[in-house]
Amino acid sequence: MKAKLLTLAFILTFFSSVISQETNSPGVFGKGIFNLMGKDSTWSMKIAARMQLLGTAAWEKEPDGGLVDPASNMLVRRARLKFDGFVLSPRLKYKIELGLSNRDQAGQSEFTRNSPRMIMDAVIMWNFYGNFVLWAGQTKLPGNIERVISSGNMQLVDRSILNAAYNIDRDIGLQLRHHFNLTDKFLVREKIAFSQGEGRNVVLGNLGGHQYTGRLELLPFGKFKNKGDYFGSDLEREEKPKLMLSATYDINSNAVRTRSNLGDYMFNDVGLYETTIETLFVDAMFKYRGFSFMGEYANRTADDPVAKNSDGTETGDIVRVGTGLNLATGYVFKSNWALAVRYSNVTPDLEITGNNKSDQYTFGVSKFIVGHKLKVQTDVSFLDILGETDVLLYRLQMDLHF
Repeated sequence: MKAKLLTLAFILTFFSSVISQETNSPGVFGKGIFNLMGKDSTWSMKIAARMQLLGTAAWEKEPDGGLVDPASNMLVRRARLKFDGFVLSPRLKYKIELGLSNRDQAGQSEFTRNSPRMIMDAVIMWNFYGNFVLWAGQTKLPGNIERVISSGNMQLVDRSILNAAYNIDRDIGLQLRHHFNLTDKFLVREKIAFSQGEGRNVVLGNLGGHQYTGRLELLPFGKFKNKGDYFGSDLEREEKPKLMLSATYDINSNAVRTRSNLGDYMFNDVGLYETTIETLFVDAMFKYRGFSFMGEYANRTADDPVAKNSDGTETGDIVRVGTGLNLATGYVFKSNWALAVRYSNVTPDLEITGNNKSDQYTFGVSKFIVGHKLKVQTDVSFLDILGETDVLLYRLQMDLHF
């Protein structure tokens, strides 16, 4: 009862604050639910929401070559609330994103005090001098391009198997970002990060070492229109060719999880097993007149990827070391129907991990009703795992962003 009263009090206080401020409801769908501006213009807040509804069906191949009856699933894949704006000055910005679906909140453990992992982003961004911006808080690390693209702005229904195996996701810490022009058009962006190294919402302090990430982005033909380098498909139909060439290098010193700051915790007889994990990404994004291409390469290594007890016996946990390749291309027609194809490959170090090479081929069709803010996407994927059962996957998804 007490919790309900506190929740009611919070809602009443919030809406009282809204009424007392200047409220502007965006005139265009997809630009937020409403915008708030303090009467003295010392703060602002845009409030937005989005949801992603997904249905899947998967068939496994039988020994005789036939397909078994499909395993199907329907779920709210993502449901998010987003808040962003500035405080005191437009040079001091913030972003808060909360995940409300079961998938968003999954992964609670003793290190999150067994609480749902609701907070996706909670970050402050301070443009303290020139083109330098300091970020502080929890948000995505500057990793591979496919991961940094929002889950609501993807070219296909979901990210690739390369991303599932090797991405470095979100963490809490500091990031310094800077950009400059080599020529009138040639843009260079640098991003470095220092973070805790255990992933999002870990509240019991640092478990191993720390994580260090650096990313360099080269845009020889200038900026993409409306930040088009960070959303899938060429919805802006770039009038001139646009290209971004990028590389990320990440070191997670004394990491305690099997996928850098993701995956299972590696326990041993004295607590947590620690090993330094290094991840390299090289990626590219190209767009021109509705055509788009994205390519990524990943390589993950570890000092000692096989977790051990103090006496040298193996625990059974293994860092997922190996390489991956992801190539995706597509075309957006003037009717805003789009076609896309993707080839993704993950090649684990077989001798260390015991896992075989995986190849996935995906073909997708999208209808962008209001860009990425309202769209329907469907795709078919064939997953070929060397020496194991092949899988055929069908997905249908709808996105709605206020």
